[in-house]
Amino acid sequence: MTDSTIATPAAASGHAHLSTRILALASMGLMVLDPDLRVVVWNQWLASHSGLSASRVLGRPLFEVFPELAGQRLEQLVHSAMQSKLPQRLSPASQRAPFPLYASGTWGGERIDQAVAVTPFTEGKQHYCLIEVSDISITVDKEKQLRGQAEALRAQSYVDGLTGIANRRHFDVALDRELRRAQRNSGQLSLLLMDIDSFKAYNDHFGHQQGDACLTTVAEAFAGMLQRPADLAARYGGEEFAAVLPDTSAEQAAQHAEAIRARVASLQLPHAPAATRPHVTLSIGVASFHREHLTDAASLLAAADSCLYQAKRNGRDRVELHVLAAEAEST
Repeated sequence: MTDSTIATPAAASGHAHLSTRILALASMGLMVLDPDLRVVVWNQWLASHSGLSASRVLGRPLFEVFPELAGQRLEQLVHSAMQSKLPQRLSPASQRAPFPLYASGTWGGERIDQAVAVTPFTEGKQHYCLIEVSDISITVDKEKQLRGQAEALRAQSYVDGLTGIANRRHFDVALDRELRRAQRNSGQLSLLLMDIDSFKAYNDHFGHQQGDACLTTVAEAFAGMLQRPADLAARYGGEEFAAVLPDTSAEQAAQHAEAIRARVASLQLPHAPAATRPHVTLSIGVASFHREHLTDAASLLAAADSCLYQAKRNGRDRVELHVLAAEAEST
């Protein structure tokens, strides 16, 4: 009686043919190294992506076939796997494309992105090492695409959809960052808050669509006056705008605010009949960081807003600078 679990010579031959067929159909690179790190298995996937047929590789040391891998992380992992008898993985983050493998049939250009697994095993009394190479280019491309989309969404989340300048969220982040830098370095920092004068009258007379166009024109003119990379122009809300000016004293900020006010006035944008001026103008409040009095965003914003209100009360189309009580007394 024949034990069905014992393969006959014919069955063994069939199994060998089946193994060869499986190796040929595998959708990843499969190679096996002997104890001397010579290649004893090299499947069709590797031949198609390297341009090296099995006949050119079998029996040769892997690091002779690919000299560039000698001394690299992959060689260390292979030796570690053979000695420890534990599987190892080569992270794509540490080496994106260790083997010179390319899109099937090209054998040149940009290498495919690879994930590499090294698995030691024993056959009889002989030790071997299986190396699996997977093409993860599509996954990497998708990750790059997703990162790009995330960055685009993040950029959009910091940009005002109407005017194209920074939005309130971006302004809050920038002001907090620059305040901490000024506090840390005992530096200077100034803030401008500005408001389009009589904008409700403009909207009521010309309509909201034209009102949006006015906001965009003023924003472009105002933002164009900020030339330094660290300066930030932002839409603070409604018809209000703001500017964060690092490394800028109160006097310099007041001069800059006056230049912005004059620039907007020079546009000569016709205003509504009910407005206090025949053309669109800005009122601007200016406040600067002070280590003892204006030390945080809330106090700095309150000071600038108070000056903006004062500019409105004093006739609009003007700049008002916040002056500390002690400084006012000394003058």
